[in-house]
Amino acid sequence: MITRRTLMARSLAGSAALGLAGTFPARAQSASIVVGTWGGDYGALLQQNIDVPLMKPQGIEVSQDIANQDPRRTKLIAERTSRRASMDVACINDIDSYMLSQLGVLETVPTAEVPRLSEVIDVFRKPHSIPHIYSALVVLYNPSKVTTPPTRYADIFDPKYKGRVGFSDILAPFNMAGANIGAGGTPTDFTKGKAALMDLKALSPKVYPSNETLAAALKSEEVWISLMWLARGFMWKQAGIPVAMAVPEEGALPILFEAGVPKNSRAKDSAFKYLNAMLDPKAQVAFAQKMGYVPTVKDAKLPEDLAQQISLTEAQQAKLRPLDYATMQQQQAAFTDFWNKEFKG
Repeated sequence: MITRRTLMARSLAGSAALGLAGTFPARAQSASIVVGTWGGDYGALLQQNIDVPLMKPQGIEVSQDIANQDPRRTKLIAERTSRRASMDVACINDIDSYMLSQLGVLETVPTAEVPRLSEVIDVFRKPHSIPHIYSALVVLYNPSKVTTPPTRYADIFDPKYKGRVGFSDILAPFNMAGANIGAGGTPTDFTKGKAALMDLKALSPKVYPSNETLAAALKSEEVWISLMWLARGFMWKQAGIPVAMAVPEEGALPILFEAGVPKNSRAKDSAFKYLNAMLDPKAQVAFAQKMGYVPTVKDAKLPEDLAQQISLTEAQQAKLRPLDYATMQQQQAAFTDFWNKEFKG
């Protein structure tokens, strides 16, 4: 017999089932985000260590918008007044991170939604981005050609390396900053750096359009000495390119590769989950093992032999020469003109 109590019980059960039917798919429903990033090893490592193992189980599908740094920055600025950005997470270097935050492009990163921020090394914490990986600008050299190991940025100015000094054009701001330090100034004191680079120009230095073309020149021994990230040197050495790395005694320039969320991202919740996953210790160690960049979180432990190859000593860390981002931004146009029209021209 169907009693009133039975009907009520069935009604409640049906309501509960409907409630589950309404809530469960919402949790399992897949979302999609676009990550603006570099291609090559960086993009592949994001896919292998973050996109698939960490995001897919959360129902978040990731696609990559692959481009170099400058086009990505330009796109972010151009889209800042649009209703929706074309990317939800933007991978950027520390100079562009500062610029974009000043222009109001990037959203403040909420600690509640990115709990892994608690493990970030304090000096690297910023309000509008997360620090993903870092390295330092070193003197990269061919040990069979440069038999006396360099010890300073200033060594790139030595006349004995005439025609054998090479630069990557995409690292122009950092090449300039390294030259400034080598010439006895600060990272943003372009007065001394410009004079030193013009003297170097008379010694026929070579400027290559990318890191990869510089690597090819080092491999062929067309170039013997350069300024480059310690992490890149590690990768190239692993690939059989004849290079060694010297951390400059003047104090090295650090480089941070970061990630932020545009204010007009269409999927901020998923984007912040992605930032949190970028700070996963296992993922950070994977980047270190493949690309030589040092983790930015305290709980990522590197194997000892790897740490010796890519990390700085405590004394070297204490002498790091961080960029003054505000001054760099103020002088960006003038220094770009100098680099392109006077030094390269």
